[in-house]
Amino acid sequence: MTTLTTSDVSALRSRFLGELIQPDAREYEQARAIWNGAIDRRPALIARCQGVADVMVAVRYAREQGIPISVRGGGHAIAGHALVEDGMVIDLSGMRGTRVDPAAQTVRLEGGAWNEHLDRESAAFGLATTGGVVSHTGIAGLTLGGGIGHLMRAYGLSIDNLVSCDVVTADGDFVVASETENADLFWGLRGGGGNFGIVTSFEFKLHKVGPTVLAGMLAWPIDKGPHVLRFLREFVAEAPDEVGAMGTLRLAPALPVIPAEMHGQPIAVIVLTYAGPVEDGDRVFRPVREFRSPALDAVVPKPYVDHQKMFDAALPHGRHYYWKSHRLPPLSDAIIDTMTEHAGRITSPLSTVGLFSFGGAVARVPDDATAFPNRDAAHDINIVASWLPDDPDPARHIAWVRALFDALEPHSRGVYVNFTSDDSTDRVRAAAYGPAKWERLVALKRKYDPSNFFRMNANIPPETA
Repeated sequence: MTTLTTSDVSALRSRFLGELIQPDAREYEQARAIWNGAIDRRPALIARCQGVADVMVAVRYAREQGIPISVRGGGHAIAGHALVEDGMVIDLSGMRGTRVDPAAQTVRLEGGAWNEHLDRESAAFGLATTGGVVSHTGIAGLTLGGGIGHLMRAYGLSIDNLVSCDVVTADGDFVVASETENADLFWGLRGGGGNFGIVTSFEFKLHKVGPTVLAGMLAWPIDKGPHVLRFLREFVAEAPDEVGAMGTLRLAPALPVIPAEMHGQPIAVIVLTYAGPVEDGDRVFRPVREFRSPALDAVVPKPYVDHQKMFDAALPHGRHYYWKSHRLPPLSDAIIDTMTEHAGRITSPLSTVGLFSFGGAVARVPDDATAFPNRDAAHDINIVASWLPDDPDPARHIAWVRALFDALEPHSRGVYVNFTSDDSTDRVRAAAYGPAKWERLVALKRKYDPSNFFRMNANIPPETA
């Protein structure tokens, strides 16, 4: 058990500008809360940093004291890597500064920034880059694992737009990682997780997007689901890069825009985003909107920043979540039938099956250019169980996830590391990276963090042993 005396914390406080929050503090319960309410860990100390100097001080202090640490950016990881039990959280949530350079078409964000900050500041200049699909996702965790989103077919993953990172190392030193400085570290940070240091700021390339885009969702009853997913398979295979397309299977929420007879019933959804002119999107999306008479067509011109918040209400902070994931080849009839069959068994009205479509710019980046693997996969499927904290039987929701996950295992092409939850290290080694990339990541770990200090702040980090 970690014991921090008053004098221990006082010694840190004299060098630390931000907040130091211990278990007896009034704000402790709120400070330790993260997105996944199913994670219940009690850190001995939360060091909420105000700037890079605080991060450097916190790292050195934790090393001096021999305290296990975790690093919180947005706190959005399903497995709760932001929180360490009985250790020290180096919390970047007070570091959300964002600055756009419209002339250079770049943006720099601090390590605690959310997707919302990236989108809002960039959109003010008619610019955007690939971020996540939930506005309160942290930029740090999203990017370090790869970064998938609505714009990825047009502009690549978040890491494909990354220009440089400011990093605090395991020794508490400051370095820059880019194509020209510490290039090996930059390679590992692009998809290899946060095992090598704490990224205190990210610089991204921006692209002309919107600010108004043609985007939204279409929905069909689940009996049309197999036809819808087969159509999506063919449509995405031929679609221009400007098309972002997601599939979703879930129970229809009781929203005014959804016909009353569908409320609570399984539905198949396609979410569309067009990264080019609205009039071009009208033409490209017409076949989807005319396919088998969707019960809901909410594809409209809208601000890109509003579209980026589309899933926020479905994935709020504090609910309990559990998920499992696969990367998949182009959808075979067998995959589609399995998905729709299990969608009819959903145990919670809050659960979803999300299907992300790749190709385009993602697939054109050479596989060895970054740590992110499996660029030739066609899809990611993320099977998400969600329930309220007072649910009397959460095990049934977890069982539903595992049943669909197991049924799709024969078709798996790996796993996206940001979608790992309770996956074993062996699965992450083999399925998230593969032997060659794993060994390269382990070598980087030995170089930049030989004592394995950063062992909690990534999705199953490579070990030096």
